[in-house]
Amino acid sequence: MQVTKVGLDLAKNIFQMHGITEDGTVAFNKSLRRSQLLDFFKNLEPCLIGMEAYGSSHHWARQFQKLGHKVRLMLAMYVKAYVKRGKSDAIDAEAICEAVTRPTMRFVAIKTEEQQGVLFLHRARDMVVRQRTQLSNMLRGLLGEFGIVIAQGVGRAVKFAKAVLDGDLPSIPDVAIDALTNLCNQMVALHLRILWYDKRILLEGRRDRQVMLLRTIPGVGPVTAAAIVATAGDGHQFRNGREIAAWLGLTPLNRSSAGNERLGRISKMGDRYVRRLLVAGMTARLRHMKDNPDRVDPWAMSLRERKSPRVATVAMANKTARIIWAVLTRNERYQPHTA
Repeated sequence: MQVTKVGLDLAKNIFQMHGITEDGTVAFNKSLRRSQLLDFFKNLEPCLIGMEAYGSSHHWARQFQKLGHKVRLMLAMYVKAYVKRGKSDAIDAEAICEAVTRPTMRFVAIKTEEQQGVLFLHRARDMVVRQRTQLSNMLRGLLGEFGIVIAQGVGRAVKFAKAVLDGDLPSIPDVAIDALTNLCNQMVALHLRILWYDKRILLEGRRDRQVMLLRTIPGVGPVTAAAIVATAGDGHQFRNGREIAAWLGLTPLNRSSAGNERLGRISKMGDRYVRRLLVAGMTARLRHMKDNPDRVDPWAMSLRERKSPRVATVAMANKTARIIWAVLTRNERYQPHTA
């Protein structure tokens, strides 16, 4: 009998598969090595393949699609509900096979190689930014023991490091001077590397129409726009703007019961990197309101007056996520409402 559904539990070398026929009969439940995987699916009639969305799932999804199979990716947290008992590769593969056909299951869009290439840039940039932050904190901590204070902000730390390399040395022991010079060299090198990543992301974004459309939205810069397009694609996997906001973890948690509606803090689910970029962009926009109040829409201004700064930035990020969905799905520039 022909296999109609396959649940594939991904791994590094050993892959577990669970296949069933149209009437629900288990056709196989076995494991294969990485070198045997593609050959097995080449000899299999086109069917539905379910996988958890992590690791190399997008790569394997593209390979299986080339062979004529239909592939669906799911979050592991949604598959967990279909695990009957225990924990093994065979049980996980069976749960994936069961979850992939559920009508209410939410699926992850398969990324192209170009999207993953852009995300490669973003992940590398994010790592270097964290390293620069760690290094600036270390400089402040070590110099604080000698009574030397560096002003807040990464830019001030980079400026101090450049001054040290230009010969403006603080009055600390010579052995500390040698270590300080080494750290300052590293600080400046990391800063230059981040600038290189920013320019490369900007260059790649100029070639993408969707990135340029997102940049017309207030508070969405080239890095944020490129990250959203590389992660969410054209946005058609979301039914409305609220779904993309919930996907980014910007909607409140719902803990309602017995007819009492209780909404708590934001869920913080989904892509942490994109959410952080959006909130950072809205924070910069909130600061810009103080200097140019005449260029701000009335909704954002009233929100700033009624709410605390952090609550206001998250609320603005929520609304911006919905605007992003509209811009992506309609494939047109952002046009603000005029009074």
